[in-house]
Amino acid sequence: MKVILKADVKGSGKKGDVIEVSDGFAKNFLLKRGLAELATAGGINEAEQRRTADAFHKAENLKAQQELAAKLNGTIVTIAIRTGKNGKVFGSVTTEKIASALSELGFEVDKKRITTKESLKNVGVYDAEVRLMENVISKIKVNVVPLE
Repeated sequence: MKVILKADVKGSGKKGDVIEVSDGFAKNFLLKRGLAELATAGGINEAEQRRTADAFHKAENLKAQQELAAKLNGTIVTIAIRTGKNGKVFGSVTTEKIASALSELGFEVDKKRITTKESLKNVGVYDAEVRLMENVISKIKVNVVPLE
């Protein structure tokens, strides 16, 4: 029996796939739990159109993220923070502070997407990465200066 999956089913396929399964598995498991629907000509055509549209939207999103990464690459973010003697920072510079500094420059980036190799606890220039998507990474510099 041919069915179109409405959700990912482990061992069978992903959402939108048209698969051939045994009648018992389809009736007693997939259809009963709403994980699939019977494959009709119209349903198969609709699933194919949905798959094409999803691929188009994913490509557009990838293109937009790559453009943002190109603009963001090499950006220097300056963060002023209270310091004690010897340039030691009270606390540390968090990714949230880096994200807010980037938003002031016009880049809306989620703090969870920013990573640093080391903790920013001293005055100086540090490297950071902004991972916008899988395989779309931008490198920025974070300049920590004392608050005057």
